[in-house]
Amino acid sequence: MIRINSSTAAGFWLLGAFVALVLLQSSAAASDFRFDRDTVGFANATVFEYREGHPYVRRHREKGEPKRYTRRCFVLCRTTMQFHKFARFDPHAPPLDDNELAARIRNVTRRAAWEKPLPTNQRVVFPGYPNLRAMSNARREVVRANIGLGWPTYFRIGNFRMLIEHDSSYHKETHANLNAALERGELFTGFLTTYPRLSINHAVLIYARKPASQNDGVERYLAYDPNHPESPRELTWSPSTHSFAYQKDWDFIGGSVRVYQIYGKWLQ
Repeated sequence: MIRINSSTAAGFWLLGAFVALVLLQSSAAASDFRFDRDTVGFANATVFEYREGHPYVRRHREKGEPKRYTRRCFVLCRTTMQFHKFARFDPHAPPLDDNELAARIRNVTRRAAWEKPLPTNQRVVFPGYPNLRAMSNARREVVRANIGLGWPTYFRIGNFRMLIEHDSSYHKETHANLNAALERGELFTGFLTTYPRLSINHAVLIYARKPASQNDGVERYLAYDPNHPESPRELTWSPSTHSFAYQKDWDFIGGSVRVYQIYGKWLQ
């Protein structure tokens, strides 16, 4: 029989508490993700002009009209993931000047988005602001200039998946991976497409699952949509049809979409 005295028991308890603390510090759980705090405050603008979800050629920019910030939905989703994993904020310290702020933003956004979250004491510190939403609103131009260009996302290797016809088993696997990621406390970035129809080719960041409807069993998810920083959008999964759907908005007619996970691993 192994005897455990009070000193040994206390040692085990302290060791367990230490391990739990380390695990807590090294994870940025999706469950602690807040839309009004952890997302970028400015919007990604669409290339086309939309009316009831249908695209039209946009009028030419008027002289003196500021250049529109377009083709950045992937960039903004990635940036949101990276700040959630690798950054922390100190609202009580004075804010940085533009050059130092730009350097720290690049320090965050040049890290692979699929890497594990950093412990709190190793994260890049952003003084002067309580969260990403506040900083991106106050220092919009500095943030925009240092989180990356939009055009390279058109040539991502993982984009080729949209060209392949997938059966329902692929979508069921994606749905299972989405639920598993959220259960692990992770964020899930989804590439939404209706290719070869061009009604949507877009990235959103899914951060929470809502309770399933008792009437139809449809599973509902909350998403940060870079085109709509004002409020969360909804992605749904239908167990009966084994398909995803995205909500109707001014820039999408609504309905069925294919979902491909991105930024979950290298080359994805």
